Amino acid sequence: MVGTLVSVLASILGRIHPVFDLPGADAYAGYCMAISAFMALAPTLRRGEHIRVTLLLNHLPEPGRGMLDIACHLVAIALSCALAWFSIRLMLQSHEFHDISSSLDATPLWIPQLGMAIGTSLFVLAFLGDLILLLRGEPLRDPATDNEPARIE
Repeated sequence: MVGTLVSVLASILGRIHPVFDLPGADAYAGYCMAISAFMALAPTLRRGEHIRVTLLLNHLPEPGRGMLDIACHLVAIALSCALAWFSIRLMLQSHEFHDISSSLDATPLWIPQLGMAIGTSLFVLAFLGDLILLLRGEPLRDPATDNEPARIE
């Protein structure tokens, strides 16, 4: 987020004073926003702040609820593994083919894609951590039962 702020400020200053001109500052702001979004996936999941649709889950008896939660985590792990795999593959291909951005900065694309690959890999690890907690019978962090006010309200 700080990188996004710095890039936007550099772009604004570049329009006012040509001394501060940073070619591709808009592209850098976009890269920083994308990296911050992907890097926030795992911590947001671990804090229990991703949106969960619990309509069916809340109406099941306890054994069924646990089994459905484990099944959902297995599906989430499979999907997040696919996302991580393709993110890493994209980054490696961009590095191999020396792919650069089409904007004025000509940044090697593997650099911003590295943040996406790391963020999606950490997302997989966060789901695995939650699955291990579920299999041990330990509760996941539930924002509804915490004393802390929900951030989504």
